[in-house]
Amino acid sequence: MSANTPLIAVTLGDPCGIGSEVVATALATPAVRAVCRPVVVGSAVILRDAAAQVGASLEIVPVESPDSATHHPGVVAVLDPGNLDFASVHPGRLSAEAGRAAVEWALQAGELCLSGAVGAMATAPINKEAARLAGYEEVGHMELLQRLSGADKVATMLISGGLRVVHLTTHRSLRRACDAVTKESVLSMVALTDESFRAWGFAQPRIGVAALNPHASDGGLIGDEEEREIAPAVMAARERGIEATGPVPADIVFHQAIQGRYDAVLAMYHDQGHIPVKVHGFEQSVSVNLGLPFVRTSVDHGTAFDIAGKGVASAVSMVEAIILAAALASGRGLPRSDALPAEAS
Repeated sequence: MSANTPLIAVTLGDPCGIGSEVVATALATPAVRAVCRPVVVGSAVILRDAAAQVGASLEIVPVESPDSATHHPGVVAVLDPGNLDFASVHPGRLSAEAGRAAVEWALQAGELCLSGAVGAMATAPINKEAARLAGYEEVGHMELLQRLSGADKVATMLISGGLRVVHLTTHRSLRRACDAVTKESVLSMVALTDESFRAWGFAQPRIGVAALNPHASDGGLIGDEEEREIAPAVMAARERGIEATGPVPADIVFHQAIQGRYDAVLAMYHDQGHIPVKVHGFEQSVSVNLGLPFVRTSVDHGTAFDIAGKGVASAVSMVEAIILAAALASGRGLPRSDALPAEAS
């Protein structure tokens, strides 16, 4: 394997969930090992047990640092801080101890990214309730890493095949999410999307901006956020040279993106963006953060306590997340859309 192949930190997620199982399966996948040199951040014991559970033939080797790891087929290097009390870890059970360890692993991987020791990070899922029990107020990886890095503006983008959806807001109640739809916030997120896609090799990113209300408000009959906030933001973006279109009714904009009309869609709130991505391709969908000073990708599913420890969890999303992290870290950028050309839509 070439020394130019990127080092990717892979976190185990909540040790009571399926994270270690999907990581073990992913790291036994040839397509993953062909594009990166993975270094797991987490418990070597948990990963070794998970590998046995899923039938992955892996040799788990603890290392002191990413650059001390050797990378051979079937060998997995693990940075294990020894911060887990195994007596408090049981598959499928909520645990503050597990939540604390999972957050610490994610922050350690973030620090490795910030220092340049690794090229990117890919994360297995943490459990937000467990993290809260451990005393963390942030509601997810993105918020934790934003605080760690001091990033000003961040966003979540979900990807499934050729459908890429950036979210104006994520973990807010629907009532609070609607209040966040302002000209300033929409313009800022369109600009962040444009900047990120240009960095990933898109010369002129095409961004479809979803409406908030049904039928884009039907000329003001069903709300006025489109006319008052979203349309002015799109116009301001276009004045900056950004190829933004909208507001487009949400019941058509995602279909248009799948057909190739847009490189990305800006959704106004969590479920508006998550539902089409997961319907389009649930298992292969992944998440990537915009705005962090390093690459962070993730599976697009939770800890799945109901099947944890059974060895049946699908690792497709974890495989896709690691491969995407490697592509972005190596400068290859986002995979191009597999959809139809725009003129066919």
